[in-house]
Amino acid sequence: MKPKLLTTLETYSPAQFGADAIAGVTVAMVAIPLSIAIAIASGAAPGTGLVTAIVGGFLISLLGGSRVQIGGPTGAFIVVVYGVVARHGYDGLLLATLMAGAILLLAALLRAGNLIEHVPEPVVNGFTIGIAIIIASSQLKDFLGLPTQHVPADFLPKIAALWADRAALSLPALATGLGAIALIVLLRRWFPRFPGLIVAMALVSAAVLLGHLPVDTIGSRYGALPARLPLPALPPITATRLVELASSALTIAFLAAIESLLSAMVADRLIASSHRPNAELLAQGCANLGSALFGGLPATGAIARTATNVRAGGKTPVAGLVHAVAILLVMMVAAPLAGFLAMPALAALLLVTAWNMSEPHKWRSYWAAPAADRILLLLTLGLTVLADLTVAIGVGVGLGLLLKWLGNRRQP
Repeated sequence: MKPKLLTTLETYSPAQFGADAIAGVTVAMVAIPLSIAIAIASGAAPGTGLVTAIVGGFLISLLGGSRVQIGGPTGAFIVVVYGVVARHGYDGLLLATLMAGAILLLAALLRAGNLIEHVPEPVVNGFTIGIAIIIASSQLKDFLGLPTQHVPADFLPKIAALWADRAALSLPALATGLGAIALIVLLRRWFPRFPGLIVAMALVSAAVLLGHLPVDTIGSRYGALPARLPLPALPPITATRLVELASSALTIAFLAAIESLLSAMVADRLIASSHRPNAELLAQGCANLGSALFGGLPATGAIARTATNVRAGGKTPVAGLVHAVAILLVMMVAAPLAGFLAMPALAALLLVTAWNMSEPHKWRSYWAAPAADRILLLLTLGLTVLADLTVAIGVGVGLGLLLKWLGNRRQP
């Protein structure tokens, strides 16, 4: 379980540091608005997203088994985190994340990293699309500027509540959100190596401020962001609380393991390398322990930010370390500016993230797959959206393994 950082430092050079530093700063500019948006969508304070990106991202790069993995808060956790905070409070989330970190450390010691190969691909695809749908639905309130006070957590009641308030749609909020989407898409197409996300957020939010538009901002809704990391502290721990949060901790651990290992596999294809799965699990465990101690969210490998790192020229874990330090420096120097970010623009950012997460360019190939794979994908997707993530994962993996076993028995 030797970290990749130690391997890459054996032949490290000043020129490589220059490339990694540029990549790390580039990824930081992408991660800052995204981390804030994910925290808000999760029902947490905006600053917790930055804490997660700094602490979790640093530990994942320091101890991980991938050369280019970038860690931090991800959209896949929004559903889980929102549910845990709603049921058990933020202290409950911190304890569940600590427990998840311990579970991931145990999984690493048991060398469970290779088990990712046994999770059926249709389950992963259905689960990912389902989470993308839930993320998108969670952003409609701010994107449309609806006044809905209490948005239900469950998908169908949420849509019903938003539909009931449709007449109160805010045209300035909608225009802000559409403008942000247009800028994000155009900047990505025209300047793919440029940190277009933060530029799009800044331009749209500046237009809202200068135009005195009646649109919510982070500052108007949540107040000022913190300008430093909080001191580490343990949440209240009792036997009753541990039992209550066991299921949530298992879900966080499983999701962190799945997403980080999938992201590492994607990174391997991008740079023609191979990651160390058990080192990656060890890093995820330490990152979640560290993030929770500093009051952050669950952390894992982020596929989009990892791909951004590769495109920007990152070649070693040093880029991820620079990314975390850069976010910390920005937080210390420019935290007040983040208060001007417009809420519909952040909602637009997550809508684009959800769309990309669902990988629409692959839908045709999903539908051309064997009938059993299509059924497995749709079942997992449906359970993810309408039931529960744990149920979706359990049923999907169980049924997928059963179908694989039956298929093997039919072969001569």
